[in-house]
Amino acid sequence: MANRKPNPDNRSNNVERLQTMVKNTIKNIHEAEASMEFAGPEEREKIREKNERRRKAIEGFREEIKDEAAVRKRGEV
Repeated sequence: MANRKPNPDNRSNNVERLQTMVKNTIKNIHEAEASMEFAGPEEREKIREKNERRRKAIEGFREEIKDEAAVRKRGEV
């Protein structure tokens, strides 16, 4: 078995990566809401629940963005 070492932690692009994740998640919310027009009652409820989870994820991403931006500002990256 080969001796594997983990990749070093590269935080230099975390803010941008997280911002992309927020944009993609918002896009997914909008697309899911548009699809509700064609969904039955059960499917609409599933979409609402999933979008709520997405909104909570966005809140978490935004908190991470703040943390990562603070680290960058302190020059720790």
